[in-house]
Amino acid sequence: MNDRAPAPGGLALVEALVNTLDVETGADTLDTPEGRARFDLTETDVPAARELREALRAACLAHAGHGRSTALDTILSDAPLRVAIAADGTAGLRPLGPPTLLSRIAEAIAAAGADGSWTRLKACEAQDCQWAYFDRSPAGRSRWCSMSVCGARAKMRAYRARRASSA
Repeated sequence: MNDRAPAPGGLALVEALVNTLDVETGADTLDTPEGRARFDLTETDVPAARELREALRAACLAHAGHGRSTALDTILSDAPLRVAIAADGTAGLRPLGPPTLLSRIAEAIAAAGADGSWTRLKACEAQDCQWAYFDRSPAGRSRWCSMSVCGARAKMRAYRARRASSA
């Protein structure tokens, strides 16, 4: 969908999960064995992964200024994590036991929240897109996953609406 570089660090996993659904076509890569393998999921894991994906999408939309959602907070409260101290003395959250998709996502969000990058993961404001992307703009006010596609469409719609109202 977009022409941007992947999100940094653990946010790449979050971005990849959100982007398993092409909102425009309805294609969901979690329906495929390859798509599930990418996230170490079984078929029985898919409903929970979809719920997590949509809560993440809602959070990314909120980062772009479109609503507010508490669904992700509720889902992440079940993430099995512990505080771990690294050899250099830094603290971080780590999965408790074998890493699950939920614990890996929670760990990534915690790290991104600590360094301030979490709110830069956004979802395209185009209703027929909502692709997740990492906003690297200096002001952090990017609105579309791709200026050449979604941005151009939005600007053309606005232009046509202005012309129609002035005619």
